[in-house]
Amino acid sequence: MTRRRLAIIGAGGFAREVRWLVSEINSIREQFEFVGFLVSDLDQLGDHDSRQDVIGDFSILRSRLRNLDAVALGIGSPSVRARLAREIGDAHPELEWPALVHPSARFDSTSCSFEKGTIVCAGVVATVNVRVESFAMINLACTLGHEAVVGFGSVLNPTVNVSGGVKIGNQVLIGTGAQILQYITIEDNAVVGAGAVVTKDVGVGQTVVGVPARPSRSD
Repeated sequence: MTRRRLAIIGAGGFAREVRWLVSEINSIREQFEFVGFLVSDLDQLGDHDSRQDVIGDFSILRSRLRNLDAVALGIGSPSVRARLAREIGDAHPELEWPALVHPSARFDSTSCSFEKGTIVCAGVVATVNVRVESFAMINLACTLGHEAVVGFGSVLNPTVNVSGGVKIGNQVLIGTGAQILQYITIEDNAVVGAGAVVTKDVGVGQTVVGVPARPSRSD
């Protein structure tokens, strides 16, 4: 099988985790050849380690010098994930955005779906009829119950527990260890703080924190 040449957008810690995810996928079945990291601005790179395997900025995507087949987002911010997905996708419709799902993830393959550009990290469990929409990211050891939906570009940080019937909108950020109780709706651009327990719906752009989760004083 021909391996697809894949570049990762970003060069920080999460981008390196995505590279590891790709290597884990390849350990089961060779699918990708990692080409390198791409960044928006080379001048913003810090120490020497952060420059390792950086092959250039986004201008490479316009160049015929490198034959890329696919790209993945190594970015942890929902708003930046969504923006870059749109900008790069519009400019380079020929590029593939594969769904990258760690081999240890467990889910019902007959009813769960992971759309293009999604990242599903190690230890994730999704039960049945779960839908993870384009460019969303599910970090380490999260759980998603029946009929849960995670919207475009949203990010679940490690060990988030999403109960059955939960609807998470677009570009939502859910902090590490948060618990979302059953049939809750979290609207677009909302933020759920780390460790929060969400017992009520969360409105558009709202930030909630605490146990039980309430709007933050600055919201």
